Amino acid sequence: MINKLVYAMLILVISGQQCLTAQTDLDKQTDSTQQKGIEAYSKLISNDSLTKKGLFSVSKVDDKLYFQIPDSLFNRYMLVVTRYLSTPEGMGRFGGEKANEQTIYFQKGNNNNVFLRSLEYKQDVRSEDAMLAKALAGSNENPIIESFPIKSINPVTGNIVIEVTDAFKKDNPVFSLSDKEKTDHKLSSQANDRSFIEEINVYAINVEVKTIKTFKKSLSSVGSITLRLNTSIVLLPKVPMRKRFFDERVGYFANKYVLFSDEQQRVESKHIVQRYRLEPKEEDIEKYLKGKLVEPKKQIVYYIDPATPKKWRPYLIAGINDWQVAFEAAGFKNAIIGKEWPEDDPTMSLEDARYSVVRYYASEIPNAYGPRISDPRSGEIIESHVGWYHNVMKLVQQWYMVQAGPIDPRARKMHLDDEVMGQLIRFVSSHEIGHTIGLRHNMGASIATPVEKLRDKEWVEANGHTVSIMDYARFNYVAQPEDNISPKGIYPRIGIYDKWAVNWGYRFFPNAQDEYQEEDMLLKMTTEALTTNPKLWFGGEGKDRNPQSQREDLGDDVVLASDYGIKNLKRVVDNLISWTYEPNDAYNNLSDMHKVVVRQYQRYLYHVLKYIGNDYEVKKTVEQSGAVYRQVPKEKVKRAIDYVGRQLFEAPLWMYPKQIDQLISLKTSEEISEEQNQVLLMLLSSGMLYNLSQKSIQYEDAYTVPEFLNDLKKTVWIKFKGDEKFDFYRRSLQRSYVEKIEKLLVTSSEKLLTTAQRSDVVLYAKQHLLELKKTVNRLIKGEKGINKSHLEFILIEIEKINKKINKTT
Repeated sequence: MINKLVYAMLILVISGQQCLTAQTDLDKQTDSTQQKGIEAYSKLISNDSLTKKGLFSVSKVDDKLYFQIPDSLFNRYMLVVTRYLSTPEGMGRFGGEKANEQTIYFQKGNNNNVFLRSLEYKQDVRSEDAMLAKALAGSNENPIIESFPIKSINPVTGNIVIEVTDAFKKDNPVFSLSDKEKTDHKLSSQANDRSFIEEINVYAINVEVKTIKTFKKSLSSVGSITLRLNTSIVLLPKVPMRKRFFDERVGYFANKYVLFSDEQQRVESKHIVQRYRLEPKEEDIEKYLKGKLVEPKKQIVYYIDPATPKKWRPYLIAGINDWQVAFEAAGFKNAIIGKEWPEDDPTMSLEDARYSVVRYYASEIPNAYGPRISDPRSGEIIESHVGWYHNVMKLVQQWYMVQAGPIDPRARKMHLDDEVMGQLIRFVSSHEIGHTIGLRHNMGASIATPVEKLRDKEWVEANGHTVSIMDYARFNYVAQPEDNISPKGIYPRIGIYDKWAVNWGYRFFPNAQDEYQEEDMLLKMTTEALTTNPKLWFGGEGKDRNPQSQREDLGDDVVLASDYGIKNLKRVVDNLISWTYEPNDAYNNLSDMHKVVVRQYQRYLYHVLKYIGNDYEVKKTVEQSGAVYRQVPKEKVKRAIDYVGRQLFEAPLWMYPKQIDQLISLKTSEEISEEQNQVLLMLLSSGMLYNLSQKSIQYEDAYTVPEFLNDLKKTVWIKFKGDEKFDFYRRSLQRSYVEKIEKLLVTSSEKLLTTAQRSDVVLYAKQHLLELKKTVNRLIKGEKGINKSHLEFILIEIEKINKKINKTT
């Protein structure tokens, strides 16, 4: 009778119903139960087995790993994050970096099995639409990743026991590398005989499993690589944080899904912003609503990796704490803080996904990054591991010398003083922390600052040179030595956009009934703020065609800012030999820094070029006045072409002085000619001329193709200087110009015409060729020697092009 009762109770447990059993009863299970794979708990998990308790108990018996899952954790969502612990040298991946991320849940299945499913959160329904929610749930099926037979049931807790050894030891898509990681690093199958579970730790809301995994790799000298990985299984909140919907006028990272509603006539694509759960304590809500600063229920804490050199830790912490002023704009004090990693707390692990850590990587890569791990249902950031590589210090030293050397004597050496380097690390820390709290780059921020203010000592030291640290506006390269601007006006800092963006993302709205009412409130708030203060504009990542959103630029007048930048760059070149001096250096410093100078020059050039043929774009809602797309004023484009003529087509030989050339053998003619040729290729392309022709139809008082070609011609076809150093490049430039015109006009009959070639572009090019012939005939007068021969050759080439055109037509 007792055995039948126990058997019945077991069936109830397996079917998901609650029951309590006694150890003595379970030890008397019938043979029929054992045939189904259900073993007595005491036989499976003996008293001398290693069992750790936490989120769920984890037992290790010999080389087997068992999870004991309580009933309360079935159908609870968990975030699984796999990170590298150590990697082979040269792989390009480092300890602490993410290798995989999944959202999973355990589900009781049929035939005494537990299913592991992956959550695919791509569709949702408004909470009040219950029938629609039921229909959606019935039409979607989350994939089953694994099926685990139930091995036993804990008689005391009722927890279901499953064996998960192979799930972690073998190449499982949840607990191993993602497919993308394996593809990127050209890894094939896992070698199971050389892969094993190393260590397991269990905490209150997470489980940490360390594994050694070996993968076959054909390009490896030994045919395989071995990795140490840490997999964190973190319990997500039972009740998700309230969503906050993305507004493209404010720069946040976001997760996309499709929303269904009874009131819709079409489905909506919605985006949930990624942000920490930041809420006032219950007793402080009234104070918060009255505008008083309050501390949040849970502070955002970032720990510093103990591997970080001690002298840099205070600066990294300062970079984290810099964001406190931004969170104050959202009504919270002490909302974010940086801390040293506790040295004597064995319960804490750097790989534990409950802790956000600024990880230090001993790597030659000159970079830093700030990722986030978020709940896909709500966007709640669970944790973040900021990464900064040792060699990012090389990068900021190079930037600082080239951009700030003329105005800050401390920048004029290869090894910066610790205080200077520390402040540069602080700015890198602040920027990356911005990403981890959800903020994207805002490459349009720098356009909000007038160029003349960048040279105004009092103003720029008080306000900073850009309104956002999330811009790539490194240092104030516009300021001139005579402006006497201190580091306060040189370094980037948390700006008014950052404060506004944090206020938008973290402002608490207890009076909003749901996320949809909150969305309405935020939309109105954003429209009012941007109407009142256009400096709060979010310009995006700088990857589109908008010239007001660019990486590494400064100020509202790109030509003037770049001219100031060139003035300072010339000062850098004049002093580069002395500034790069170090005992016993074989001019490697000089060679490296000269390359940095050239790259900085190219930045200025391409900042200006982006104003030719493109439009301004400012995202707006229908409540905001003004156009979303506007033409770049004609005068700005004409000034851009003039800049190209002055700073590129007039060969920038100042960048390649003899005193440097004789020390590191510069590739002067190759680099200058190539740059000139590439810019001409862009300016005289059919695409560029087609763009301009379309804008001349679209806009009033637009810059026409004939005007553009005439202005461009004036920058290229000018009198020779009589200085062979410059005339050499001018002749090469002019020959390249004619080649580009020929390419526009002469198309083989077999080649399909592009849209541009079918347009009026060809007609404009024909007219321009006639004008060019007149110009060359005028220039040839008075010339002699090689310059005269060159122009005679150009006239012959023009005639050849005309004959080709006539033959084709």
